[in-house]
Amino acid sequence: MTEVRPPAAPSAALWERDEELAAIAEAVDVLCADRHSPGTLLVLRGEAGLGKTALLAETRRIAEQRGCTVWSARGGETLRTVPFNVVRQLLQPALVSMLPEEAREYLGDWYGIAGPALGIADPGDGQADPQGVCEGLVAAVRRLARRDWPLVLLIDDAHWADQETLYWLAAFAERLADLSVLVVVARRPGEITGVSARHLDAVAEAAGRPVTSLSALTPEAAAGLTRATLGETADAAFCREVWAVTGGNPYETVELLAKVQDSELEPVEAHAGELRELNRSARGGGLVARLEELGIDATRFAWAAAILGDGITVGLVAQLATLGHEEAVRCAERLRGARILTVRDPASAGPDELEFVHPLIETAVYNSIPDALRRAMHGIAARIVTDSGRGAAAAARHLLEVHPDDDEELVWQLREAAREHLAVGAPDAARRCLERALEEPPRPEVHAHVLHELGSATFLTAPARTIGHLRTALGMPGLDGDRRVDAVIRLSQALLHNDQMEEAVRTVEAEAARMRLQAVQFMWEGVHAGESLTPGRSERLAQLAATCTGRDNAERALLILRGFDAMMRGENAEEIVEICDRALVNGRLAPGLGWTDNEWGVELLLMLASSYAYTDRLDRAEALYSEALQAYDTAGWGGGHLVLAHAYVGLAHRRRGRLEAAENSLRESLRLAERVGRGLPLYWTATCNLVDTLLARGHVDEAWATAERHGFAPPYPSTVVLPDPRSVRGRLLLAVGRTKEGVNELEAAEKAAAARGHHHPVHVFAAADLARALATEDPARAARLAVDLRRRAERLGTDTAIGEALRVAAALETGQRAVRLAGQAVTYLESSPCQYEHAAARIEYGVLARSAPDLERGVALARSCGADGLVERARTELATGVGLP
Repeated sequence: MTEVRPPAAPSAALWERDEELAAIAEAVDVLCADRHSPGTLLVLRGEAGLGKTALLAETRRIAEQRGCTVWSARGGETLRTVPFNVVRQLLQPALVSMLPEEAREYLGDWYGIAGPALGIADPGDGQADPQGVCEGLVAAVRRLARRDWPLVLLIDDAHWADQETLYWLAAFAERLADLSVLVVVARRPGEITGVSARHLDAVAEAAGRPVTSLSALTPEAAAGLTRATLGETADAAFCREVWAVTGGNPYETVELLAKVQDSELEPVEAHAGELRELNRSARGGGLVARLEELGIDATRFAWAAAILGDGITVGLVAQLATLGHEEAVRCAERLRGARILTVRDPASAGPDELEFVHPLIETAVYNSIPDALRRAMHGIAARIVTDSGRGAAAAARHLLEVHPDDDEELVWQLREAAREHLAVGAPDAARRCLERALEEPPRPEVHAHVLHELGSATFLTAPARTIGHLRTALGMPGLDGDRRVDAVIRLSQALLHNDQMEEAVRTVEAEAARMRLQAVQFMWEGVHAGESLTPGRSERLAQLAATCTGRDNAERALLILRGFDAMMRGENAEEIVEICDRALVNGRLAPGLGWTDNEWGVELLLMLASSYAYTDRLDRAEALYSEALQAYDTAGWGGGHLVLAHAYVGLAHRRRGRLEAAENSLRESLRLAERVGRGLPLYWTATCNLVDTLLARGHVDEAWATAERHGFAPPYPSTVVLPDPRSVRGRLLLAVGRTKEGVNELEAAEKAAAARGHHHPVHVFAAADLARALATEDPARAARLAVDLRRRAERLGTDTAIGEALRVAAALETGQRAVRLAGQAVTYLESSPCQYEHAAARIEYGVLARSAPDLERGVALARSCGADGLVERARTELATGVGLP
């Protein structure tokens, strides 16, 4: 290793960084060469002082020389609780320079979703979905990157970035393949754990290249740097000691050499022993001692700057440190002269802002503040921020550090900050505020309300926490009226999402005096897949619904629940549709009962749409499912809501016979479900429908692999899934040749459905498949099953149900009777909206009647459905003797 300094290195921290600089230059060249080139992500990892910041500065210099737009941001150790702090630093300069109309035009539909998180738009009144906000931020950068190409994004100290920024960064990194932008992220190893660490790991994985790990200077480089700073007369022993004392850390080496210059120490072996003492003064306790030597006012100024963390100006620090302006100016100069503070780069901050020379110094100064004084200063800082009109959320990071002291106003401020955090899509920040409010503690009459708000804050991200908070809140005095009703409903929803269906039912049952809670009790019982039911439930629901005209949403909810219950029980389809129609207002969802309204939850509307789907009113079902998907996309709602929307759109495609479209929707649903978590009811919905669709397409091996990969096997969820998962599992087992297991599964499906009173012949199709499976082994039982299926289908009265029952009957017969029954099945299914079943019936009739035209039409229908298995079956039948003319 030579001692000659690299010619392109303006900073000591760039010594021995030739490989890193070459990689950065290459990435900039690739970016500038083609605006359609894929994006590049570089991750620089190294301990404090190894030159990460210097490499980012050099990246800026190289990029700007090539005409790139460069945006930069930096995490801060004391700023990790500030949501969207780093992404705001990154994007705000580009957005605030626009006129409001221009920013709205660039962000389009995402303006109202991402704008509040970026601080350029007022938040709404409700709770923003974190995943939707993340998607909005990704979209914002994508649009701005196209405008400002070639664009380079620099993020320093990413290990100290807020969790919301890291969530966005991980999502953005996954999508760089189709966006020409260079992202360079610098971080320390370790430092963080938990969710933020997982996000950073995901960023590294998305880079597609090894993380660059920076190493310390070699003894040769340290010697070269020493001589470049102190002169060529520095002898080898002195240079060697410089390296030994600093461990080759570039930052510490530069600071030590500056101390040597200040002390006018001759760089010879005789003075090498003094280097350790000089080095101690540049860090830790030595730095604190050096700070104290500058005087009490300068120390207070430095303390106040460390408390503020960002936006450090002489005026703000003077307020916090209770210094006069002139004295504050003098303190700032002394601290700059001592290389503790410096003027911040105007490219990423205001021209008057200060910052610490290095994060190591900032950390040492902050930790040197006596604990009680530090907490008190945070309290003063919170008041300064609040008085400036920036709101409770901006003051929250200071409020979190104040010592608990039974302060009623502090509890109110923290609750207000939590509301603001929720409105911009930062539930974890809201959770921290409310948990801190509980430490104060709140007054007895407020305590339950804080717990209720905390449970609501964790609802989207941690249902298990929500359960504990809301249970405690409901056990305390003070939560009455609509708030108590809301708490009970949220608790029951959290229990549902946590697959604790029995407890959800019991929770609501205990407080079901109000109409709304009574409806919610019926709702949870209606989606509970267990065998225990409240005696007379369906009868009581029918009686209540009979008196409802749909005059308010509570009555509309009961009508929807009655329609769903009647559908699951296989009652007359015409009556079911009439009941469901009464729950609408001019054929549309009533105000307050929309897909993004929180009062009733998504489950109720899915029941309504599914009632239409399984009564052959697929046009209405599709309209509702599509409306849900559009509503969640527009509102930026992600997570479980978007999983269910895609799953049920897929279900509608499956019922229509659009199998390829169904598969695409369901794969997207399952991809999103993986993020939310396995084992949840929504995960089962996506998986069950995908397996059913793959079987309909004839892709048996793929269906089995999907089931194995995603755990589609007992034990089943405690909530109702459409179609019935036991029936789908039984059909799958038959398809792969595990006949005995398949028969057992179908028998279990029939038994479980009967225990619940679920007799819908299309939703629970186990009887149909079971009859076919037993046709040879036990024809008498198969015949009884077929007769019962016909009876249930006639009771329901839909063309699909009757046609499917006739297909089963035809499969059990021979000769002309089989042909006649198959022909009747075609007649009914021709009028059905379910084209896959029509195609199957047409092919079966063509085979039995040896009718080439019917086979031709059946093949055409099967091809239009994407039913490869049916097409192959028809070809096989043709090859064995039916023949085309």
